[in-house]
Amino acid sequence: MSEAIGVATPMTWARTGGRGGAFRTDWATVTLVLAISLLGLIMVTSASVSIANKESGEPFLYLERQLLLLCIGGGAAFVLTRVRTELLEKLALPLLIGAFALLIAVLVPGLGHVVNGSRRWIRLAGLNFQASELARLLVLIFIASYAARREAELRTQLTGLAKPLGLLALVAVLLLAEPDFGAATVLFATGFGVLFVAGARLRYVMAMMIAALASFGALVALSGYRMRRLGAFLDPWADPYNSGFQLTQSLIAIGRGEWFGVGLGESVQKLFYLPEAHTDFLFAVLAEELGLAGVVITVGLFLALAWRALAIARLAADAGLKFQAYLAAGFGIWIGLQAFINIGVNMGALPTKGLTLPLMSYGRSSLIVTVAWVGILLRVHHEAASRTRGPATVTA
Repeated sequence: MSEAIGVATPMTWARTGGRGGAFRTDWATVTLVLAISLLGLIMVTSASVSIANKESGEPFLYLERQLLLLCIGGGAAFVLTRVRTELLEKLALPLLIGAFALLIAVLVPGLGHVVNGSRRWIRLAGLNFQASELARLLVLIFIASYAARREAELRTQLTGLAKPLGLLALVAVLLLAEPDFGAATVLFATGFGVLFVAGARLRYVMAMMIAALASFGALVALSGYRMRRLGAFLDPWADPYNSGFQLTQSLIAIGRGEWFGVGLGESVQKLFYLPEAHTDFLFAVLAEELGLAGVVITVGLFLALAWRALAIARLAADAGLKFQAYLAAGFGIWIGLQAFINIGVNMGALPTKGLTLPLMSYGRSSLIVTVAWVGILLRVHHEAASRTRGPATVTA
């Protein structure tokens, strides 16, 4: 990673000291997040007009909701930019306990709300809140704290890696009980990534990863529901009107897009052919309407945001802020991994996971938590830049 990255302004890099002065906004991150969110807003509107009109008679219902969710997430992000990350580090254990409380509460009858056969939601003020989205963030805050506190043990001993992986496995069990295989996969992989960045030995990481993959494979093999999903993934055209319906419709949508798409708003597959067109399969509608050009732009934006987060992690590490560096790295790994999985599912390269496209898909809890996490990333950048003395250089 580069020593310092992005576009710096005199205000951004002014010498204000670590605790006072102007907030050092990372405009590169802000620009990327706004660009992805705006593209998502456009595509959610296009993908949901028909279904919203059928459900409520209001064609722009999901546009209005998406705007509201972005505002709520933006408000949370603003608050978090004002919270010193030292406080998050001190509260890592209580936050972890809160994560477990959320994941257990969602499994309690009467508290957890069942949607489409999965008990993933807690009903608050008439709205469904997906507990796993916030819980994953809280768990990763603890993992970053552990990596910063136990760096020596993590680098030299197998037990240093086994302890946090045991914790992640326990969280994964609770997620699988909902069931939420996709969230468990992303959390486990992101936790692995943070621990590897923190210095865990490669041979230990590989050994644990092989064990984890074997465990996830066994879970799939022992679950009839997941085996049916795997079969639909391997050959969706064997049953295109039942188990393979969603994937075949997604592939048709992507194929119709060709180089430059059929035109914004002109998708045919979103007209009640492609299930979850405005949520998990938004990318397929984007590919149909904007073509390969839109796909390249979208993938480029996510790669740039993930790289930016990792570069901020490097900036924090150079400033001696280990916990902050692991927080930023966690965001970069998570945003890149979840976008990769969602796009892979839409293109038939990965089995269906039920994961949204970050910052783009319609999804209440996912969108709010993701935007809020951007606030933490911006705070890390501010603290790292404040710790750095002298003018910053800019590299890609």
